[in-house]
Amino acid sequence: MSQPVSVTPTLDALVNTFGNDCRLRFGKRVRKLTLDAHFTCPNRDGSLGIGGCTFCHVPSFNADDGQQFDIPSQLKRQMAGRTDALYFIYFQAYTSTYDEVAVLKRRYDEALSIGNVAGLFVGTRPDCVPDAVLHLLADYQQQGIDVWLDLGLQTARDDTLKRINRGHDFAIYADAVTRARRLGIKVCTHLILGLPGETSEDFVESHRQVLALGVDGLKLHPLHIVEGSIMARQWRAGRLDTLSLDDYVNAAVRLIQRTPADIILHRVTAHARPPLLLAPDWCGHKWLGMGAICSSLARTGGQGCLTEYPYLNDKNT
Repeated sequence: MSQPVSVTPTLDALVNTFGNDCRLRFGKRVRKLTLDAHFTCPNRDGSLGIGGCTFCHVPSFNADDGQQFDIPSQLKRQMAGRTDALYFIYFQAYTSTYDEVAVLKRRYDEALSIGNVAGLFVGTRPDCVPDAVLHLLADYQQQGIDVWLDLGLQTARDDTLKRINRGHDFAIYADAVTRARRLGIKVCTHLILGLPGETSEDFVESHRQVLALGVDGLKLHPLHIVEGSIMARQWRAGRLDTLSLDDYVNAAVRLIQRTPADIILHRVTAHARPPLLLAPDWCGHKWLGMGAICSSLARTGGQGCLTEYPYLNDKNT
């Protein structure tokens, strides 16, 4: 008699993913179109510093060859004739709120004019979201566009933020989130696991502080070392370690299981390809981390299963 075949559940069955949330709300898959609208960053133009965050691929800062970043052309290439699809526009590159509000509105409007747009993602830093920008995003939301403020935090530890040259502290992030959520704008926060000097308990504490403050979505990333970054020099000098696959999976699963089920997990791992990727090797395989996380969650429980963690009770402390 043959033995039953064991099948690992998909991530959607274990985690409240963005893709699954879109299918439930819109009744179909929603494709994300990413844009480089030629924004810059205060951590590369001298306003706060130069060279960017220590994990950034610095040579890409010099990629300006005089060409115009044609938003419609970028979108049409990605749409590839899918005229019946539904789209989220994602302003991903650099700091996509770092300009005059009139310029931001012009670029956002140009992207949204393609039609069949369900929503707008705006990737930025917590120190680059003045009230005028938030009111602009709130105006889009009032027009029926699903707006997400995609905030790079990385860690709640101020000493780590200083070490990686972020140029802001956790209080700046807390202020940005409070103002955005006051206007009803959804916030997705990025956390990097494995930053220099941090332990698994630090990952949990950053996660705790983010959730206690209030957030609608999370993106979890392993620290990976890329060519051209300041961290690449530190790694080559033997002064920087990265997480093994097992260590990252254990850390990510721990946070996922302590994330309330109504919070959307937009990403649970990340990858890059050689020769850009230097370390760890496992980040070069797109599905390796995802598969290991799925397997671990299937064995030990999915998102929100560890309810003893007192996030909601900490909100007013």
